[in-house]
Amino acid sequence: MKIRYLMLHAYGMGGTIRTVVNQANAMAAAGHDVELVSLVRRRDAPQFAIDPRITLTTLVDQREGRRPDSIGRRAWRRVRGKIVPRGEFAADYFTERVERAAMDYVSGLSGGILVTTRPALNLISARRTPADVVKVAQEHMNLSAYPDTIRREIARHYGGFAAVTVLTRTNKLEYQRLLPNTPVVVIPNAVHRVDQERSRQAEPVVVAAGRLVPQKGFDLLIEAFAQVVRVHPEWRLRVFGTGPRRSQLTGLVAQHGLTEHVTLPGRTERLERELAQASVYALSSRFEGLPMVMIEAMTHALPVVAFDCPTGPRDVLTDGVDGVLVPPRDVDGLAEALIRVIGDRKLRVRMGEAAAATSRAYGPDLVMPMWEDLFAELAHGERVADNFWTGR
Repeated sequence: MKIRYLMLHAYGMGGTIRTVVNQANAMAAAGHDVELVSLVRRRDAPQFAIDPRITLTTLVDQREGRRPDSIGRRAWRRVRGKIVPRGEFAADYFTERVERAAMDYVSGLSGGILVTTRPALNLISARRTPADVVKVAQEHMNLSAYPDTIRREIARHYGGFAAVTVLTRTNKLEYQRLLPNTPVVVIPNAVHRVDQERSRQAEPVVVAAGRLVPQKGFDLLIEAFAQVVRVHPEWRLRVFGTGPRRSQLTGLVAQHGLTEHVTLPGRTERLERELAQASVYALSSRFEGLPMVMIEAMTHALPVVAFDCPTGPRDVLTDGVDGVLVPPRDVDGLAEALIRVIGDRKLRVRMGEAAAATSRAYGPDLVMPMWEDLFAELAHGERVADNFWTGR
């Protein structure tokens, strides 16, 4: 099969980029003709390994000098494209020039499968991709996280897709209510591998990771950890990631007198090692799609303390078995849960073992064949199975 993946920035970092690259690699390894298309390019080299059998294509190269499409939000209102609505999280990328490049690419396709990977690209594909191309829309975020401007466009245009794929059963119910006549299929993202080095529960370290943006709620986690160190002063919190809120978070650490207890080391090439050397993983997000770094942590037998945010944590975790779920944005509750788990090593070991067992359902050997089966069914015009996902 000819399978094309259209991404915003295949050269960037982030959970969605990593999971799409992993999918493309798996399809190439299975013998398919795979093209990975990056709408923009802002780095010289991809941050994740791409199978050499994959054709890597860039539509708008923004590496040289000042990026012609990097403009202020106010100016973007004057030069933005016509399809991508305000409210899309990456809307500032979609100037008229960038949007036109995406439209020209998809409208020139013939046959095969096109997988688009965020609402902006899905909306362009729905309106411009020829009818002889099998169109698949991936949704990596829960529907309720989008503003009304995006939900209205999804309701209006997603009916033209052969399938819309989502990450959890909760996501599926949301999208089915909005798209009753469109096949909505649950296929979770796969972890890199499940046979990881396990935590020995020997180090007094809590780990969190993700983009330093409001969505991830690291401000709430730092506030909670200020309560934790009053009870367990020997414990440390390490928050890995980069992003625009770094200075604000650093200021919050200083404000709470936590400079000896909380560090923000930035991006690391050895996150797997950092997870194996920790004892607890904390997820403080205000909202999620499917929190992949959390599941990666579970492969290292780390118990999880997480906000029960929409969506993802509850679709993976069983409260009290492989982690602890806390009401969303409840800083005191998050602190209490961390204090309880930190103070009971036997509980951490038991939950960590259960977490490792749960994570096996997200192994690439189970998830990637779901994609291949879905593509085969769609390519042959068969009716899509009601639900591919048989995990939790």
